[in-house]
Amino acid sequence: MRSQSVISARSVPSGRDGADDRVDEDAGSPGSLPAAGSPVELLAVLAEAAAACGAQAGLPGLLERFARMPDPRDPRGRRHSLPAILGLCTAAVLAGQVGLEDITAWVAAAPQQVLSAMGCRRNALGVCVAPHPDTIERVLAALAAQDLADQAGAHLLAGHLRRHDDTTDPPRDTDRDTDPSDGRDALWRNASGPLPRPAAAVDGKAVRGAVGVDGLIPYLLAVATHIDTVVIAERAIGPKSNEVPSFAPLLRGLAEHADITGWVFTMDAGHTVRAHARLVVGELHAHYVMIAKQNTPKVFAVLDAQPWDTTPIAHEIIQTRHGRWEKRTIRVLPAPPELDFPHAAQVFLIERTTVRTVYKRDKNSKKIKKTKVRHAVAALGMTSLTAAQATGEHLAGYVRGQWAIENKIHWVRDVTFREDASRVRTGSRPRIMTTLRNLAIGIIRQAGHTRIAPTIRRIRHDPLKILTLMGLPTTSQTIT
Repeated sequence: MRSQSVISARSVPSGRDGADDRVDEDAGSPGSLPAAGSPVELLAVLAEAAAACGAQAGLPGLLERFARMPDPRDPRGRRHSLPAILGLCTAAVLAGQVGLEDITAWVAAAPQQVLSAMGCRRNALGVCVAPHPDTIERVLAALAAQDLADQAGAHLLAGHLRRHDDTTDPPRDTDRDTDPSDGRDALWRNASGPLPRPAAAVDGKAVRGAVGVDGLIPYLLAVATHIDTVVIAERAIGPKSNEVPSFAPLLRGLAEHADITGWVFTMDAGHTVRAHARLVVGELHAHYVMIAKQNTPKVFAVLDAQPWDTTPIAHEIIQTRHGRWEKRTIRVLPAPPELDFPHAAQVFLIERTTVRTVYKRDKNSKKIKKTKVRHAVAALGMTSLTAAQATGEHLAGYVRGQWAIENKIHWVRDVTFREDASRVRTGSRPRIMTTLRNLAIGIIRQAGHTRIAPTIRRIRHDPLKILTLMGLPTTSQTIT
């Protein structure tokens, strides 16, 4: 055990970290050394300077992403780096903390191993010090929410590309009159026909419980991958607006972080807009799968008038699960000339029939009657993918993948993280909390875990597993 006989009384840390977050007016500039002091004080200053250098370079993946964000605080008086604060908040969410007060309490009680891995500063005794709850709340209140969303999305996108990246890079056609994605078709074709392409779903969600600057509930528009269902881009919808104006900036921002040539983007009927089709295909050189409903009456009328009754079924799947029998079919036709929709190559009709067994008790009777409830629904849509680029089975998979963002992102945030019951209501903090939840869900999924709540229960009391998920070192560097 290290002897404490040489430590002066004023170098012993206080039991509360509030004093650590205040500016010491007599301490001089951050880079200066005290005129006189014990060797322990000198080591503490050197350790703090080394930690400040580490915040700029050499950090593990996620913390390095956080280090790229501008720190909203005045450089004078900073005691804890921004990557350390955001890393601890992410670890707290991974441990199942759902509210801001729960997160700050978890950080305050975090073990030395976690604080050391996050690069937290050390006091004169060489012990890592956690940021005070007030410091965390001030940082989150001043932080630019879009910057955090961009860095979190870029981190998850990099992980997605590492897991599903192709090793080949076929040459592209530089002719402006041709589709650049044609040069990459070799990636998604084998001897038996086309292969599924990388796909992402675009969908919005209300941040219920929060209040925007216009007094209304704010909305966020996000892009989530189909395969591992992680949010790779996110953007706030402007006040007194809808999702449509935010669509183009969202995808353009995504294109800045990755080559999305040849990707397939799915969306709900609210985004079946000609401008979106031109953007996806003409500018981003990707593909779209859109659903047509009554909000686009002319397009819907043309699709509904096609000879679906005489069109053979291109793909059929029958499943029995969750207490119901389900049958899905898709019929595909070439896009008719009268459709007049940008880059449309194929149109399709998807029909889903479900049969559920229901047990009901007749009124004024004790007998339980077993009945089967049949439900059928149909959806019309179109795509820029040609028959050589996507079969009926692929199109059915893309359409079904659109629901992944609802079932595996929005539902998890509402049920597991109780987002709609959050008491963080104003400023940038509600959106920052949403981004931290998306990041935690993505980290867990990219680690190979498909069930979020059981995974959180397994890791919440195991700092080693949390650090491993975040890609941080798991060896303690605490001086004792």
